[in-house]
Amino acid sequence: MADPRRSRHPVVELTLARFRILVREPEALFWAFVFPILMTVALGIAFRSAPAGVVPVAVVQGARAAHVVAALRHAPSVEVFTIEPAEVHATLRDGLAHLVVEPGTPPAYRYDPTRPENRLARLTVDGALQRAAGRSDLWAARDEPVVVPGGRYVDWLVPGLLGMNIMSTGMWGVGFSVVMQRSRKLLKRLVATPMLRSHYLIALVAARLAFLVLEVGVLVVFARYVFGVPLVGSLGALATVSVVGAMAFGGISLLTASRARTAEGVSGIMNVVQVPMWVCSGVFFASSNFPDAVQPIIQALPLTALIDALRGVMLNGDSLVALRGEIGLLGGWTVASFAVALRIFAWR
Repeated sequence: MADPRRSRHPVVELTLARFRILVREPEALFWAFVFPILMTVALGIAFRSAPAGVVPVAVVQGARAAHVVAALRHAPSVEVFTIEPAEVHATLRDGLAHLVVEPGTPPAYRYDPTRPENRLARLTVDGALQRAAGRSDLWAARDEPVVVPGGRYVDWLVPGLLGMNIMSTGMWGVGFSVVMQRSRKLLKRLVATPMLRSHYLIALVAARLAFLVLEVGVLVVFARYVFGVPLVGSLGALATVSVVGAMAFGGISLLTASRARTAEGVSGIMNVVQVPMWVCSGVFFASSNFPDAVQPIIQALPLTALIDALRGVMLNGDSLVALRGEIGLLGGWTVASFAVALRIFAWR
């Protein structure tokens, strides 16, 4: 009876071999599955949405401190405590209070105006003290709380972590593997076999795509059922964006590993490529925080396009047609990086 494995295409055999190598590496499994979950848990807890904002306010001890403390204790959502005069700077620096009140006529407010929460604390405390001094409000506004699905920080964060994970595991899973095989003379031996060079490179990317299904699925399911992160768009759109992003970074990883001969060398190249995108592409905070002069460069980065597309699918329910700009940019990076990598790739 014929062995069914004999009829398999060489690309299939090479892909299966590469996939087995990936799943047998504890480090690869940790960085692909455990690390993004730990990041989601840590940042989701640290920046969780509070049901009611409590404003910590410190009052400097002095002659009128008791009067100020009494007035603020009757104010809603204000948590007041007293400090010594020498503790003012340390209290603000360490974030123990959003505002420090120095009693007087009038009182002095000490805060960092560059922090939005400190400016909000200033308005809250000033209103409370003004009312305690006899000011009356002309009207009482009606509050109508609105909770927007996907508006929490963890909702915004998960697509960023997913994009970062697709980039990182693609870069290290493909590029680092190629360099390690080159340094051990394995590529030289493979070239001497009947294997086509294109089959080897295709198998690297194919194994990466097979690994991508588990990688994306685990994080999305975890975020959905643990933190309630929404997936407004379709699974098909999410899968398409993830595959296109993985293809783009697969090509970039091959390009970075085309000539590197040592692990130290490729590690340095990959860090130079990845770190600017970690910082600028909107993983942990919006890329719009950077000056307008550098926005064209940031918007041209593949990680920016990938994260914007993932957020569009998960939070806005955007279709692939609506994301054609981001997908087109990722496709351009894919074609360009593969074309250059295949031309300059060194097998020895």
